Amino acid sequence: MAALVAPERNLSRAGYFGPVTSTLDWCEANYQFSYYIAELANSLSSLWHVAFAISLMLNASRESLPLASNISLIGFLLVGLGSFAFHMTLLYEWQMSDEIPMIIFASMNVWATYDVRPGSKGVQGGPLLFLIFYIYRNPVYHQTVFAALMLWMPYRILYLTRRSPYASRISSDKVTVARSWYIKGVIVWLVAFAIWNLDNLFCDRITGWKVAVGWPAAFLLEGHSWWHFFTGVGTYYLFVAIQVL
Repeated sequence: MAALVAPERNLSRAGYFGPVTSTLDWCEANYQFSYYIAELANSLSSLWHVAFAISLMLNASRESLPLASNISLIGFLLVGLGSFAFHMTLLYEWQMSDEIPMIIFASMNVWATYDVRPGSKGVQGGPLLFLIFYIYRNPVYHQTVFAALMLWMPYRILYLTRRSPYASRISSDKVTVARSWYIKGVIVWLVAFAIWNLDNLFCDRITGWKVAVGWPAAFLLEGHSWWHFFTGVGTYYLFVAIQVL
């Protein structure tokens, strides 16, 4: 068990990348375990997205799905890599490499649910919301837009499988499977969102628990790392539903 040093939120420690310039700093203590990585647990847990994206890409290849599927999954992959860079550095430039791909990926998946032609040929048009976000540096804007996009997808899929003129194209068994994956995805995302908020609201108390249990066990109390894992799982489920359709 590592020697304990009580961490503090937004801990100001010298690190390789210098002072924090991002608009967000999470509950994990900065540069606690490495001079080169600002947030160790949050950085490593970001790689769950990379693993899930690669798994989905392999599945898309096996199923001979349209090119748009893999183009969208590149966005998922970039979210994981960008998140890793963001949490490693806590620099604003790398924060953008995390958050802009999140908006692009969510936008592309919303677009995918509107492309109802058989055998999609590729992406027509692209998301522009990230341009506003880059200029208007308010994290609440990013969170609101991203949440709206993620919530719109289940609504759209329910419309497609129940009331749209295209519903007759989809066999009943595929509808059942797709809805099942979407429901699981939404539930997991809600769990992730709850953990994310609890980690922010009760950071000081959770930090005390980390000190009490010691490391490495305290890594299990890094709420933002669990956010990475569960959003990765939830996104995996949502994307499988899109692949089914």
